[in-house]
Amino acid sequence: MSQPWAPGAKERRPVPQSPWVAVDAATIPAKLARELRDAWEDFVDGRTPGDADDPGRAQIRVPIVDSWLRSRDAGVDPHGRQSAPTLVEHDGAHSMWNTHPLAIALPLIDECMAVASVEADHLLVVSDADGMLLSIRGDVQLRNRAADEMNFVEGALWSEAGAGTNAVGTALAASHAVQVFAAEHFTEPVQRWTCAAAPINDPDTGRLLGVIDLTGDMSSVHPHSLSVVVATARAVEELLRARVRERDDRLRARYGTLLGPASAGAALVTGTGRVLLDPRGSLPEVAAIPSGGGMLVLPSGVPAFAEPVEDSDVYVVRALRPRSGTARRVLELRLLGEEPAEIRLDGAPLRLRPRHVELLTLLTLHRGRVSSEVLCAELYGDGGHPASVRVEMSRLRKLLDGVIDLEGYHLTCEVDSDLRHVRALLGRSAVREAAAAYPGPLLPESNAPGIERARDELDGWLRQAVITAEDADALWAWVRSPSGDGDLVAWRRLLAALEYTDPRRSLAAARTAALRRARDDVAAM
Repeated sequence: MSQPWAPGAKERRPVPQSPWVAVDAATIPAKLARELRDAWEDFVDGRTPGDADDPGRAQIRVPIVDSWLRSRDAGVDPHGRQSAPTLVEHDGAHSMWNTHPLAIALPLIDECMAVASVEADHLLVVSDADGMLLSIRGDVQLRNRAADEMNFVEGALWSEAGAGTNAVGTALAASHAVQVFAAEHFTEPVQRWTCAAAPINDPDTGRLLGVIDLTGDMSSVHPHSLSVVVATARAVEELLRARVRERDDRLRARYGTLLGPASAGAALVTGTGRVLLDPRGSLPEVAAIPSGGGMLVLPSGVPAFAEPVEDSDVYVVRALRPRSGTARRVLELRLLGEEPAEIRLDGAPLRLRPRHVELLTLLTLHRGRVSSEVLCAELYGDGGHPASVRVEMSRLRKLLDGVIDLEGYHLTCEVDSDLRHVRALLGRSAVREAAAAYPGPLLPESNAPGIERARDELDGWLRQAVITAEDADALWAWVRSPSGDGDLVAWRRLLAALEYTDPRRSLAAARTAALRRARDDVAAM
């Protein structure tokens, strides 16, 4: 860590006890601002402590020096000739804020910080985990001034790489709450301001969610600003923790029946590895579940299988070698894409008729027992007869010995399916991963009504998620799939999202133009 940096070492102004706080009760803001400006000029001009002999210079706090160094190394212009970049326009930022995990906490944030933001004439700000501003609330005149002077607007990137030293960006870079005052800001246009910010983490995953911040004119600086944002951040995390507990209770009540006598020592586990329900105590510890479920190894070294439960980020996890010593069978289904379906049982490939593949797909979609009447409607439509289903199912049982329940239409083995995998990823909002894992539509040659509905549902779900995610990599994965290749809207979104230097941009431009011409030709017919 850097040492406190101060031109002139004969006498130093005492700094607040915490290196993360800019001022204390004895601070004279105007005097400190002048001293900080002198120290900032020395840093920007490359002068070292030995170059000056002015005992009145301010001692620069270690977190600020570290941030100045990071900002300089990132190529940020200290004179502010280039403002913080705007990543999305106001409407886009507003849409992203509406779906952000911290949006539900806005009433609590308002309650905790309203007095401070009003009485001290501060803006109340929330950013995402990258430092992009999502929500700015406060006095209209102050908001307009912040926008005009330093592009402090919703949709702008205020990471250190985007705007230099500032409370939002430095809190993210240092993973710590911090207050920044006057010329402690790295770029000149921001030095007329003061700000205090604290990061907020997801209590379930530990993942950084964003930052809350108070920003105001430097004359409004107060030593308690940092304590206000820290207390608010902790209150928000406690709110999120309570919501996690409520969600856990709902999941236990909803899916506890899956862990009945036939569950063979299964446990209900969240995607982050928290065990919600374990009736037999067979899984005292579980690592994080792979995205979308599938094979994993328990900390004990025992192989296990995580089966996604519908579209929630929760899984039924079973050890593949329970205490009885009998390994559970694993059925692998690769059903997506234009290539022929691949079926494996315990790693051995199987050659099945298309109708049998459709039956396995429908059983996978239904999870629990399903009647011959329902399977008949989904397999043949209105013209089918349940007896036909019973005949086909009898043949399939002989081919897959011990995999289908003898007393009903229900898979008794573990099922590792690309269809379930993509659905599980979408259920946990892992859009980029879902798009990358999606090779194409479900059994594209099948005309079974149930398969067609499931195919259209998955295509529509993934497309909508990709279009609204504002993620170039997710869009790229979608348009490179058979389902997305002719999607003009997606290609246009991709073209707008890609940087000008991105090598994918030329293809996106060419494909967008070709699809537009095709559309216009059809319209002219």
